[in-house]
Amino acid sequence: MKINKYSGCIVLIFITFCNILISCNKSEKINKNSNHSLQNPPIPSYSGINFQSIFTESDSRSANDSKIKVILNKYYKDVWETAKLSGGILVARGNNILLEKYSGYSNYDLKTPITATTPMHVASISKILTSLVILKLVEVGEINFDQKVNTILKNFPYSELTIQDLLTHRSGLPNYAYLTDKNTDKTTLLSNQDILNLFSNTQPELLFKRDTQFLYSNTNFVLLALIAEKITNTSFPSLVNYMIFKPLGMDHSYILQEKYVPYSTLSYYANGKPYNFEYLDLIYGDKNLYTTPDDLFRLSKAMFAPNFLPKNLLEKMFTPYSNEKKGIKNYGLGMRLMVFENGKKIVYHTGWWHGSNAIFIHLLDEKVTIIAIGNKYSRAIYSAINLTALFGDYPLNMEDLH
Repeated sequence: MKINKYSGCIVLIFITFCNILISCNKSEKINKNSNHSLQNPPIPSYSGINFQSIFTESDSRSANDSKIKVILNKYYKDVWETAKLSGGILVARGNNILLEKYSGYSNYDLKTPITATTPMHVASISKILTSLVILKLVEVGEINFDQKVNTILKNFPYSELTIQDLLTHRSGLPNYAYLTDKNTDKTTLLSNQDILNLFSNTQPELLFKRDTQFLYSNTNFVLLALIAEKITNTSFPSLVNYMIFKPLGMDHSYILQEKYVPYSTLSYYANGKPYNFEYLDLIYGDKNLYTTPDDLFRLSKAMFAPNFLPKNLLEKMFTPYSNEKKGIKNYGLGMRLMVFENGKKIVYHTGWWHGSNAIFIHLLDEKVTIIAIGNKYSRAIYSAINLTALFGDYPLNMEDLH
């Protein structure tokens, strides 16, 4: 698909027209298109998760919950309403939702309200799903963590790099966005394969020797999505649907593809101006998960379930791998971590792309989930991480909520 210099206006006009026609049932239409069965399933299917059996009554209830609800509602009023945030927030203990609210619009021209079924772009939170797909392929023996990337992506020019180097952002690969800015035709929508070809053709130097330091690079997860496709001979969007969305009942989630652009929630600058669709916007693995707080809550609950992934693999996902420098912040396998001196650990991921930003928090000890998603950029979305102090001995300042 070519994009000329007028494409931003054309795409916005097209999106607006299509939203007029289908805004009432867009998420349903997307899911009818995406939730198809694969001809040759790449891994054995599993029966899904019994969400009612994951948590005990004590997991879902606390004597302090009534007080916590008061604080959460005050937080929503002081932060979300004051900042006029556009999106949704959900806070839950076990199965018990303590706060769930939505505000703003998926399309400000049409005044289409954001609801519990409105999929929004969560950007780098997509890395959690990419990591889970890779872990499932490890589980069934299709790949292993120490496997060299070039044994799967044959024209990958860095023979020493492994799958784990990509998962932990310890590869030294530069961010593809900086390379494409200099070396590509910006009138053409790029694919994951285009990114691999760019690295193969230009062979930029690694920024450091593998596994010697941490550097967050979206390139790593673009390549992981390609690895999953090559191993299974299945498109990554279909693979995520088969492995995660369908068995978990994430009925309002999808990986962005060109056919979904007209139906997708728009992304806005802080001043309310919409972002134009651009040449990097169909690349996935590092971003392009559209989902809801409710669907991400189902994912969080699944990660507490005994039959979603083996315990040893989940523990690897939540293990800090970048320990060469002292500090609270670290990274697991597709998961950000805060590891405190008192032994407490926050497992989370943030996301930002264009005007969309989000945070997903998974508290292992307290079985608490905190999710905030916005489609009109505001750093206030990230303040949700301070809510962790309501649930455990996490040394974050509650005053920072404001």
